[in-house]
Amino acid sequence: MKTASRQIANQLRAVFEPTPLQRNAHLSELYEADILLKREDLTPVRSYKIRGAFNAMTEAMKGHEAPPLFVCASAGNHAQGVAFMCKYLGARGRIFMPVTTPSQKILKTKTFGGGLIEIELVGDYFDETLAAAKAYCEAEAGVFLPPFDAEDVIMGQSTVAAEIEEQLGSQAPDLIVLPVGGGGLSAGVTAYFGRETNYAFVEPSGGACLAAAQAAGKPVPLPTVDSFVDGAAVAEIGQLTFAKLHPFKDQTHLQIDEDRLCTTLIEMLNIEGVVLEPAGALTIDALKDMRDEIKGKTVVCIVSGSNFDFERLPEVKERAQRYSGLKKYFILRMPQRPGALKDFLGFLGPHDDITRFEYLKKSARNFGSVLIGIETDTPESFERLMKLANDKGFSARDITNDEVLASFLV
Repeated sequence: MKTASRQIANQLRAVFEPTPLQRNAHLSELYEADILLKREDLTPVRSYKIRGAFNAMTEAMKGHEAPPLFVCASAGNHAQGVAFMCKYLGARGRIFMPVTTPSQKILKTKTFGGGLIEIELVGDYFDETLAAAKAYCEAEAGVFLPPFDAEDVIMGQSTVAAEIEEQLGSQAPDLIVLPVGGGGLSAGVTAYFGRETNYAFVEPSGGACLAAAQAAGKPVPLPTVDSFVDGAAVAEIGQLTFAKLHPFKDQTHLQIDEDRLCTTLIEMLNIEGVVLEPAGALTIDALKDMRDEIKGKTVVCIVSGSNFDFERLPEVKERAQRYSGLKKYFILRMPQRPGALKDFLGFLGPHDDITRFEYLKKSARNFGSVLIGIETDTPESFERLMKLANDKGFSARDITNDEVLASFLV
C-alpha cells in the first residue's frame, strides 16, 4: 500500500507540488500541542479531490489509444478536480450538476476544464443528477468517476498520507484528525498509516453518515441531511470506504455542530487570514473537543478545502454570533403608549446594536408586537437588557433557536 501511494504521489508532482504541512502557532499555543495543518486548500483546485481524480483518470486511460470520455456528477470539489484533470490530460469530460448549483461553482468548474468539458444542469436534487449522469455515461460508453467509493479514488487520496509521512521525516504523528464525508480521504489515510497512529474522524452533526454506519454495522442512509457543510454532507457513506473504516470504530468519532463550526471559520479568517470552506474547518473545530487528549502531542489536522462562496459570509457570521450568544432575535410585546419605544431604546447599552426591527401587528388593545434583532459584545448583556425590559412592563420571547418561528420571521 505505501509503495503504491508513494508512486502515485511522485506522479502527482508533474501536476502540483506537495501541499504544505504547517505548524500553526496560534492553535499550538491555544491547545498546548504541536498543531500541524495539512493544507489541502492549497492544491490547484483548492481541495484534495484533485488527487483522487488524477489517479482514477490516469488508471482509466491505460490501454486506451485516446483518452475516454469522463463523466461525473457533482456540484462541488469533485467536479472541479475532474475538470482540472480533463484539461491537464487532454480528455473530454461531461459534468452533471443540479439545476440549483450556484453560478459561481459552475463558472469555476468551467474555468478549470477549459474547452474540454461540458456541464449539464439536471435535476433539483442530487439523486436526479446522479441518475442522469450514469445513464448518459452508459449510453456514450464513457468512464464514470465516483467522488469517493472507488479503489482508484481512495488510492489517489492516500497520497495525502504519503506526503505527511515524508514531511514529518518518515514518522507518524500522535494523532491525525480527518474530515469525513463519503469517506474517500479518511479511507486512504487510514489504509496508509494503519495502526501506526491514532485518528479522530470528524463529521458535521447534520451529516454524520459514518457514525450512523458504525452504529448499524453497515452503511445506512440518513433520513435528513443538513447541507450547510456541503463538502461533507453525505447521506450514506460508501460501501468500500466503510469497509476500510469500520475496523477503526475504536478510534475517536466526533460530530460538529454547524453553528459552532461557523465560529472557527470566522476565527481562522480574522486571526490567521485563512479562508476555508465549512468542510475544510471541521478538523480545526474538532480540537475544541479534544483539549485534554491532545495536550503535548503532535497533531495533524487535514484542512480539506477552501472553495468558499463569499456570498455565504453574512450567514456564517450570523450563525457564529448566535452560537456565541452575541446575537439574538426576540418578539417584543410593547405597551401601546407614547414614549414606549423610546423607553426600550434607553435600556440598550453602549455595545448593544439593533440589527432588525419590524412591527408585526397590534396583538391587543394596549400592546403591540415587534420583531427585534440585537447584537452585543458579551452574552451577559442580554440578561441585563431583559431584566430592565421586564421591570418596565415589556415582555420578550427569545426566538433565536426556535427553528419554526425563526424560519418565517428572521
